[in-house]
Amino acid sequence: MRERGAATASAGIDVGTTARHPALRVAARLRLTTVYVLLLTATACWLAGQGHAARARFVRHNSSNVHHMEVGKWWTMFTSGLVVDGVPAWAGIAAVAVVLGLAEWRWGPARAGAVFVFGHLGATLLTEGAMWVMLTVRIPGALSRARDVGISYGLVATAGCLLALGPAPLRRFGLPALAVGLALAWALDQQLADAGHLVALGLGVLASRTAWLRARARTPGPRSAVR
Repeated sequence: MRERGAATASAGIDVGTTARHPALRVAARLRLTTVYVLLLTATACWLAGQGHAARARFVRHNSSNVHHMEVGKWWTMFTSGLVVDGVPAWAGIAAVAVVLGLAEWRWGPARAGAVFVFGHLGATLLTEGAMWVMLTVRIPGALSRARDVGISYGLVATAGCLLALGPAPLRRFGLPALAVGLALAWALDQQLADAGHLVALGLGVLASRTAWLRARARTPGPRSAVR
């Protein structure tokens, strides 16, 4: 009787603790997003504590540019995704939490992670490949050691895939609106990264056409874990 009572009391404590902390239940459901957000936050906090020279050196050594590809530093394609660049760190991390979190909620960690990595790596390789061609034919303005870090390629690809697999109004209006916004940014800034965002969007839409994702998008996700 004592053992049964103790087990019941322990179960009651566990249930009560879980019920009082819905954020923990969400974090448990969104493991991939939670880990990535923590990594981005840790990197941002560490960089914030460094001097300007140290931050510049870190970004320079982790940029996935043509020079690093030529000397075999392919790992920069992954480490570049640990830095929030171009926007305040809190804004970039919040965007990842929302977009990647929604993708993981709908499709699970494997599919959400695959789309994000596909967009990040695919857009990086295509844009740096274009830069390599420009350097090869000696087009003015091409840089072999360009600053190229950030989360935006994976983020745009995931957002595009979500819109493409979303309800009809999102597909009809949201996806074209995102494409127009990215095209305007590219037309105004004329930066290779802006062109890369359009490439990432195309990759996200391409990923949405795969049977692996479409079948999951039509299947309701488990809800018992978040009740």
